Amino acid sequence: MFNIIGAIFAGLFVGALARFFYPGAVEMGWLATILLGVGGSLLAGLVTHRGKEGFHRAGCLASILGAMALILAGRLIGWGGF
Repeated sequence: MFNIIGAIFAGLFVGALARFFYPGAVEMGWLATILLGVGGSLLAGLVTHRGKEGFHRAGCLASILGAMALILAGRLIGWGGF
């Protein structure tokens, strides 16, 4: 239970920082910000994992960069929320 709550707060923190550092306005609600942060952390974890055994958490900076990459991908695809 605490892992889920921790992931929600970490996702909110990472998503909010990614929205802050991304150039231009990124309009989305709290739930979308949390999902953006969690998705950015997962993306950064996949990139930094590079085939090693076990689960390795990505750093905060890598998670923010992963979330910013998701914002960019959403804008390139043309999703309205990004």
